[in-house]
Amino acid sequence: MKKLVAEFIGTCWLVLGGCGSAVLACNYPGAGIGFVGVSLAFGLTVVTIAYAFGHISGAHLNPAVSVGAWVAGRLETKDLGPYIVAQVLGGIAGAGILYLIATGNGSNIGNFATNGYDQLSPGKYSLLAAIVTEIVLTFIFLLVILGTTDDRAPKGFAGLAIGLCLTLIHLISIPVTNTSVNPARSTSQAVFVGGEAISQLWLFWAAPIAGAILAGLVYKYFFAEKN
Repeated sequence: MKKLVAEFIGTCWLVLGGCGSAVLACNYPGAGIGFVGVSLAFGLTVVTIAYAFGHISGAHLNPAVSVGAWVAGRLETKDLGPYIVAQVLGGIAGAGILYLIATGNGSNIGNFATNGYDQLSPGKYSLLAAIVTEIVLTFIFLLVILGTTDDRAPKGFAGLAIGLCLTLIHLISIPVTNTSVNPARSTSQAVFVGGEAISQLWLFWAAPIAGAILAGLVYKYFFAEKN
């Protein structure tokens, strides 16, 4: 139970901190933090939770990370489903808190930092561009996670490396898909926006999980220490 609570709280913080920066601060008049600030916010949420809860649950905060860890042999099968449920519920809780804040001045939520392609893409990028982006960047993200948390890796630096990697991923892909690489983050925002955001949500489950599975297999068969 402590692992699931950690995943719930951690994913809630990821959504509130990362998506909150996009919704509340990205374009704030005269002091907006822009794409770079949003990218840093997502990275900082991961760094803070990795050091707070990494020793408890692994601080996955992301169904794709849990799937990749499972494929690589780092997560037991019995834990995979409960982890994903805790992450999705935590993300929705974070989005709910953000909704209450964002509508506190009478504004509507707009696109609410949802992920999307075609007309929902910030740069109007195509479905193919979105698929390639989400698969490749999730693949790299999982390789960084699996590599830095390997027993052979330098101790104490995994959280920082993972957070910086997520920051870089956002710097690359915010214009393309608004950056998912995390089905829980995508789901949490889409359920509040509805409509087309829900109809495009399939991609932000399928592509990150595909990238994570590929990374898990690559790490397991090419990089993991053989017994």
